[in-house]
Amino acid sequence: MKARKQVGTRSTASKKPGRAGSPSRPPSTLNPQLSTFRSLVSHWAQRIRVKPRQVRLQAMRRKWASCSTAGTVSFSLDLLAQPAPFREYVIVHELLHLKVPNHGRLFKALLRAYLPNCKSTHPEPTPLGMRSPSRTL
Repeated sequence: MKARKQVGTRSTASKKPGRAGSPSRPPSTLNPQLSTFRSLVSHWAQRIRVKPRQVRLQAMRRKWASCSTAGTVSFSLDLLAQPAPFREYVIVHELLHLKVPNHGRLFKALLRAYLPNCKSTHPEPTPLGMRSPSRTL
């Protein structure tokens, strides 16, 4: 008779510090700007009535943000250095993708409804945050 392998007895000593599951500080406590940004995302998510599965801030080379079909909304760290109206536009834009996956009429109508004072449908970022001329939302 074969011995059964025990399940769930994995040691936590092999985990590297700073990785998921470790007792290190969460990223939002490292920088007050991150905390403010995350609270703004949370505010807009409640207002739009969406629940992203995960909100990530990460280095991105060609985009300001992205939204996955699994509900993960990722934002570029460079977005923190942009003007507040542009940051807000990008946040609303990506959260709306949790409701409407494309850029059709409904998406644009909702974007205008949530951001009526937006002078154009796509406010310009400051040039300092741009690393590549092909950077898009």
